[in-house]
Amino acid sequence: MDLGLKDKAYVVTGATRGLGFATARELAADGAHVLVTGRTEEAVDAAVAELAGLPGTVHGVTADNADPRTAERLVAEASAAFGRLDGVLISVGGPQAGPVGTTPEEAWRDAFESVFLGALRIARTAAAALGEGGVIGFVLSASVRQPIAGLGISNGLRPGLAMAAKSLADELGPRGIRVVGLLPARIDTDRVRELDALGGDPDGARAHHSAAIPLGRYGTPEEFGRVAAFLLSPAASYLTGVMVPVDGGALRTL
Repeated sequence: MDLGLKDKAYVVTGATRGLGFATARELAADGAHVLVTGRTEEAVDAAVAELAGLPGTVHGVTADNADPRTAERLVAEASAAFGRLDGVLISVGGPQAGPVGTTPEEAWRDAFESVFLGALRIARTAAAALGEGGVIGFVLSASVRQPIAGLGISNGLRPGLAMAAKSLADELGPRGIRVVGLLPARIDTDRVRELDALGGDPDGARAHHSAAIPLGRYGTPEEFGRVAAFLLSPAASYLTGVMVPVDGGALRTL
């Protein structure tokens, strides 16, 4: 199936590794132009170099989602580089792990700036620049629907951001702009491997979590990237306001 991505232009934040990078690869492989962002110039340059040679053009920008200037800069950079903007995928690193009761207030405040307010700022700025057929995607977490042990901040902020995205879908729908969310669970990324190692037995943690997944294994970033690319593409033109689990069936809710 042709997803209709050729010559479309997207911004993908947090795209130097993990889920953001996998999505950028899938978009560029199908002929889309992609602006990838990351917090360090070294990481951005490495990601752009790895994606070079794919059918779509890839540019990189060093940016922090928590910086209030980032949203306007990314929209301007994508428009200047590609002459258009068709969508954004807002992906940020996972917030500090820890229980609700003992995680410092400063960690909550920092996470709110990047995970929640920074993401919302990019979405609102992109919405002002997008036309009919545009799309805004949020990389959220399975914690939107059920809490994840030891991830108090994620459990607190992700559901609120999902509801804000759902509201934004209602607001932007009359303009023909879609808003979607993705809910990854145990995807084999650096972040998940770090979480598995927190208890001192990463292999045991992986085996424990895999046993609770109906497909019996962790997902790959590539599997996530293909789902994200579809949701961002014109092929998903009648999907908005949805939160799509990418979890191998791990979520026990409908």
